[in-house]
Amino acid sequence: MPPLRRAALPLALLISLAPLSAFAQSTQPNSDTGEDQSTTPKAVNLPTVNVRADDWRKYLKAKLVYQMPEVDGPKITVTKKTTVTHLDNQPTVIGNNLNQVLARTPGVLVSEQPTPTQFNFNYRGVGNPQESEFVLVMQDGIPLEGDWIGFPTLYAFPMTQSLSEVQLIRGGSSLLYGPEPAPVINLVSKRPAPGTPLTVTTEQVVGEHGLFSSYNVIERNQGAWAFRADAGYVHSDGTRANDGSQNRQVDFYLGYQPDQQQLWWLDFHAISAVSGDPGRLSYTQWRQDPRTVNTPYNRDWVNRDQLVLGHTRDFGDNWHLEAKLWFTYQDLVSRSAKAELPLQPPPTSTTLQDEAFHTMGADVRLRKNWGQGNAFTIGTVLFHGDDPFRQWSSPNLLIDRDDHSGTSVLNQSRTSQYASLFAENVFRLPYRIHIVPSVRLEHEQISVDETVRPPFLSRPFIHETDNRNVPLFGLGLGNDFGHGNETYFNVSQGWRPLRYFDIASPFSNLMPGHAAALSKSVSWEAGVHGAPVTGLYYDVSLFWIDFRNRLETQYINAIDTIEVNTGDTRSRGLEGQLDYDFFAPTQWATQGQHLETFVNVSLLNAKFTGSDIPGQVGKVPAFSPAYLVKTGVTWRNERVKLSLTAVSSAAQYWQDSDKSYGSGETYMPARMPAYTVLDLASDWRLNRSLKLLAGISNLGNRKYFDRVWQNGLEPAFGRTWYTGFDLSF
Repeated sequence: MPPLRRAALPLALLISLAPLSAFAQSTQPNSDTGEDQSTTPKAVNLPTVNVRADDWRKYLKAKLVYQMPEVDGPKITVTKKTTVTHLDNQPTVIGNNLNQVLARTPGVLVSEQPTPTQFNFNYRGVGNPQESEFVLVMQDGIPLEGDWIGFPTLYAFPMTQSLSEVQLIRGGSSLLYGPEPAPVINLVSKRPAPGTPLTVTTEQVVGEHGLFSSYNVIERNQGAWAFRADAGYVHSDGTRANDGSQNRQVDFYLGYQPDQQQLWWLDFHAISAVSGDPGRLSYTQWRQDPRTVNTPYNRDWVNRDQLVLGHTRDFGDNWHLEAKLWFTYQDLVSRSAKAELPLQPPPTSTTLQDEAFHTMGADVRLRKNWGQGNAFTIGTVLFHGDDPFRQWSSPNLLIDRDDHSGTSVLNQSRTSQYASLFAENVFRLPYRIHIVPSVRLEHEQISVDETVRPPFLSRPFIHETDNRNVPLFGLGLGNDFGHGNETYFNVSQGWRPLRYFDIASPFSNLMPGHAAALSKSVSWEAGVHGAPVTGLYYDVSLFWIDFRNRLETQYINAIDTIEVNTGDTRSRGLEGQLDYDFFAPTQWATQGQHLETFVNVSLLNAKFTGSDIPGQVGKVPAFSPAYLVKTGVTWRNERVKLSLTAVSSAAQYWQDSDKSYGSGETYMPARMPAYTVLDLASDWRLNRSLKLLAGISNLGNRKYFDRVWQNGLEPAFGRTWYTGFDLSF
């Protein structure tokens, strides 16, 4: 309780008792006559006292619309910069349009790939966004990567209709959750609200390029039991031949709450995606015809199944437990042949690749509240992965995903082990100061054992094992001041795990003498945020990230590569967020009317500060745009959600060399051009049961790309529309 509130209580108590005391004295018998004088009480004039109390809870509630609680269950997030996007406060997102999902999430760069089998995020210029390898993406605090340690790539993403919010945690994220430098993107699944009767909802949408999206839910939460089940399907023909895709999803949640102190739950998630791969284009091909197809036979399949068992419990003496146990199976299968070149015969063989991931983990955390607002957390995470990697060569260019009749050209067994022990404490000091020291101890072990190697190699079989022990430390400082404002400072360490490919490339003749050093980061962030007036939220900070021992692929010749530590980078800049609801200070807010506008901006200055590559120092790392701006306006009430959003990115290099390559048909410029894209989305509720959906993505039909890899670029979608309905009963 703030000092003003504590002082107000005894003062109010004295004021309330003073008249009673005076009245009691006036009703005493007269000492001289012995007569009762109660019929003629004497008036007592007291000095006027004005008492004002500032209820801090209204500011905390306002901030929680935009950031995580300071102590969120067993997790301490105070002094860690966080952003929360509540998806129910914006129109329905169709087809996993990630620019719309993350429009209110500052600094996260989406490198767009039209097909739903890879998802590419980047943040503050730390690493290539390829498959989000440098960003930890989680669902309900559990990694979504194929193998969190040995193969941290993102090939599956839940349909956004099944999510309630998106959490972004910057500095201190590695101390809170584990490997990857920063940040953590945590996707929170929807749960049926308490008291929900049996409800069935169906959403049916059609749109351009053969889009058909179906999402269906049945849920109930009454008494001790709650459940929610959903099933989704999305089909698209794409914009190029061999660009069609299908995505299926099934989720099931079952919760049991025997009393107010504990909850048991079971979660099951299944995602299945299949997509053609029309191939990447050179810049010249893209300018001439973005519908060009280079690989008409290639195809990708992704399957991911996950079972989670969880338990939370409040014990006596202010102890709280949260425990999760999960089992995941993910299978990545691809069929790839060489690109078809003009006036050349088609390829004569294809490679079928199968990477399976059998992983399991446990996350156990305890929190103890003590003293006046202090909290201590301690926990452990254990993880194991068993991930065979196989390839076959076949003359059948359309070979099925389960047909292993071809010639075996690669077979590796791969395993990963990970364990961590961590602790944090928030100390509440006088003058609303808080301090959060953090420590985390990490252990990683990965192994690769090879029995079949590619026929064009002559090196020995790979039999490599590597162990790493990593201590991490962090410190956060904060101070609440004024009306709902807070300054915060955080310095913390992070790291990137050593992957299977880092200890030995399966496609190179060279064997490293020893594994490369771990890539580590130190992140500094200082800022201020708050909700000082009704309807307004702001958050602005300065950041600095030193990322050392970057791992890069070094080409020795056309075949031989090696993963080595080539240098260090520094990323610094400003990140700001401003949200304002114009209707919040008015009586319209009491009627459920909101007119919200937001803008968030990331200004980035990144460069190489050290490198073994001659001439590399001073260059800008790949995917480090000087600015990334997201803005929009949303009108919402009980019947309408209408939103116009925009994402604008500066030009950026797509490779660390900052150089173009090729000429003529193979030309690729050094930088991807700047772009600005607008999206319009709307939900219109006609009655309690029926809601209409409609929207237009890339409203200005901007021709652009922001996804480039070593073999070319992928065109982004042009203007597309969708329309449909949502029916509940």
